Amino acid sequence: MAGTAGISKDDEERSRHPSHGGRSRPARSRPSHGAKGGAAVLAVREGEQRWSEAELAEVRARLDAEIAGLRAEITKAESEITARLTDAVGDAGDDQADAGAKTYQREHDLALTHNARELLARHERALARMADGTYGICESCGNPIGKARLQAFPRATLCVQCKQREERR
Repeated sequence: MAGTAGISKDDEERSRHPSHGGRSRPARSRPSHGAKGGAAVLAVREGEQRWSEAELAEVRARLDAEIAGLRAEITKAESEITARLTDAVGDAGDDQADAGAKTYQREHDLALTHNARELLARHERALARMADGTYGICESCGNPIGKARLQAFPRATLCVQCKQREERR
């Protein structure tokens, strides 16, 4: 994911196809990119109370804690992968089954590390959206995601309806 600055492949795809399947986005006034992520500027669904600074701070703290855990997990996994790569040279006399098992384990560790990096990028992106005032706005339809959904799943970028539509594809 080098060079994507925390943007997933799905996010890049959405940005390249702004029409989202022929539907045009509703016009919305979005906070300027200079906004400092105050709770008052974040979108909420009709009937929901605005974000309080305490609620936003709680979500931000949760994201920060998960980011720290993911970074530690990635660092540990990378050192284990490095150790396993050096095992391949030192164990040249292993039989085919041993070599296959070690290769499988390396591939498994690489896949888990890749997934952790993608999850880290989503967490960091959620914090960036808070900072620029777009947190809580569905990236597909432009409507508010819903405060309860974001409190349960703080890195959500789609409202429930758009997420369901995406999963049906």
